[in-house]
Amino acid sequence: MKKSILVLTAVAGLALASCQNFKKGEGGLEYKFFEDKASEKAVGGDVLAMDIVVKTDRDSLLASTYDLGLPQIAPIVPDSLMQGGYPGDNNTILKMLGEGDSAVFKLDLDTMAARTGQPKPEFADKYIQFTIKVKKHFKKGNLTDSALFDQVNKYYMGEMEGLKKAEESKIAGFVEKNKLQPKKTASGLQYVIKEEGKGANPVVGDTVVLNYTGKLTNGKVFDTSNLDIAKKENSFHPMKQYEPLRVRIGHTPVIQGWTEGLQLLKKGSKATFIIPSALGYGERQQSNLIPPYAPLVFDVEITDIIAGPKGDTPQVTPPTGAPTQIPVN
Repeated sequence: MKKSILVLTAVAGLALASCQNFKKGEGGLEYKFFEDKASEKAVGGDVLAMDIVVKTDRDSLLASTYDLGLPQIAPIVPDSLMQGGYPGDNNTILKMLGEGDSAVFKLDLDTMAARTGQPKPEFADKYIQFTIKVKKHFKKGNLTDSALFDQVNKYYMGEMEGLKKAEESKIAGFVEKNKLQPKKTASGLQYVIKEEGKGANPVVGDTVVLNYTGKLTNGKVFDTSNLDIAKKENSFHPMKQYEPLRVRIGHTPVIQGWTEGLQLLKKGSKATFIIPSALGYGERQQSNLIPPYAPLVFDVEITDIIAGPKGDTPQVTPPTGAPTQIPVN
């Protein structure tokens, strides 16, 4: 199954309790509760829907459901089915929680390495920290697996519907905040040409060479061809080549918003595309960076246009929501 970290007002309030001492648990686990009000804690077979922020002891952010706007669905594995589990592991953490609880946990990496035989991760030293707020506790009880799944799925689809309904307001908010006056095409693509280039617009078969930065409407950068921006926005990936991207229109599989938008720009143009999810990834979540029903914002600069063969016809016309070759970290 499937708001910016600034929405950590949920967690900002939690930070007020940071002066309190952590309690010690099994296996080197450390924890402290901000809210401990659940009358029932999760047991094996139950499922928790929770907001979670995962950080290293080096203060590096690994994941946040607040960025996606969707809770994480976490099943609790029954003890009888646990393989390689140990007191103080992730499953231990989940069984300390119930609906309405919020807490922070430090998972001891030395214990994890000793008990599982796996090496400690290179991105942390002593622990990984989980800040969790439980939104919903689904209790297995005497329910069949399918009945429990139906409950969880109904809840999750409701959360998805909330994202879908919020899309228009996200776009409107971004336009207003940035004082933009975009043009809008029949498909719903909005764009602002900040610098007008020269020459002819590209057509199907032409190759467009461009620099780009992609972000969500909350400003969170998920990908860029610019190394400096990647490092500044904590989206750097050591395996990625930071250089202009080449897109052959109608042949390189990219999201529909790009196929349409690039044909509006001349060589030398600088523009911003505001792409509704219907022209992007639709209901599909892309890794931990792009939520379902996410409008996307791309700042693009066309550095070159290479003419293709005359009379070229498109060979690739990806459907709405199809994967893209734009490298996403």
